[in-house]
Amino acid sequence: MELMWFIPTHGDNRYLGTQLYRRLASPDYLATIAKTIDALGFAGALLPTGAGCEDSWISAATLIPLTTRMKFLIAVRPGSLPPTLAARMAATFDRLSNGRLLLNIITGGDPVELAGDGTFLSHDERYEVTDEFLDVWKSLFSGKSVDYEGKHIKLKGGQLNLPPVQHPYPPLYFGGSSPAALKVAAKHIDVYLTLAEPPAMIKQKFDAMRELAAKEGRTIRFGLRVHVFVREKAEDAWAAARNVLRYVDDAAIAAAQAKLERFDSVGQGRQKALHGGNDDSLEISPNLWAGIGLINKGIGTALVGDPDTVAERIQEYADLGADTFVLSSYPHLEEAYYTAELLFPRLPAWQEKLRQRDAVYNPESLPKTWQ
Repeated sequence: MELMWFIPTHGDNRYLGTQLYRRLASPDYLATIAKTIDALGFAGALLPTGAGCEDSWISAATLIPLTTRMKFLIAVRPGSLPPTLAARMAATFDRLSNGRLLLNIITGGDPVELAGDGTFLSHDERYEVTDEFLDVWKSLFSGKSVDYEGKHIKLKGGQLNLPPVQHPYPPLYFGGSSPAALKVAAKHIDVYLTLAEPPAMIKQKFDAMRELAAKEGRTIRFGLRVHVFVREKAEDAWAAARNVLRYVDDAAIAAAQAKLERFDSVGQGRQKALHGGNDDSLEISPNLWAGIGLINKGIGTALVGDPDTVAERIQEYADLGADTFVLSSYPHLEEAYYTAELLFPRLPAWQEKLRQRDAVYNPESLPKTWQ
């Protein structure tokens, strides 16, 4: 089981929907979070991309020398970079980090933001670009000279002269819920990463992905993107979750939901459907809370509860096939500690890792002359 966290390159919050107590994405704060993730034992962290974020590549590169183990799951949007340039960037990052790069392939779901970056393609056309981008990407990492003429991407004599550490290329993660997205994932992706939904919905999605991948002669792994609020007592966890919406009123919810109307992301639409734009019934499945989606774009659900219960819910998703969990919460620094200290010891897949780590620092493990 691979557990990752999130580096908020757009800034951090204690309370959503407000600038109150907002933490800027300063070099010191991002460094503090990255070093915390590394020290607590998370496998890595996702860095987002978008107009409101610091650049994911540059942000991650500054954190390489400050960390030793964690991997960087960097969001990449095909169409914003030529595949040859993106391949060189990825290979360089992988070498300089000694094999610590992961790539999260996204198409973008906000037509207004995409237009600001010069992209005016329809939803399905963006997935056509992604498909062609990954065709070229894989050919470049095979060491071949690449000639390619697609509907959207054309190049002649494309080359990648310096290979990455990871073979054949850094693993590809990907999220998308539309038929066009699933088709691309089945053909190209190593880890299909979905926003958290009730287990029955996730099972349907995973089963569909397995079937599509099998038709391509492939098998893929699965992952879940979800917030988490865990405390020793369940009532404290629910209080912490609801507290992030302390300053959110009906007007703020209406404004956030109106903004989301312009998105053409199927996955975003599925998240919105879970809460219906109101806070009447937000526990949509045992311990799965849709409150975040009232005010935030992207992931709108959170696992909430005491450590044993949250561990049980994670195991339910693991039993469906998920082996990767990209977690987050607000604020990310403090919640990383709550998650690592309370949740990790309850997960069987992590118990041996924790014993090995703690033995190094446990005075009882030292020779008696040093105790």
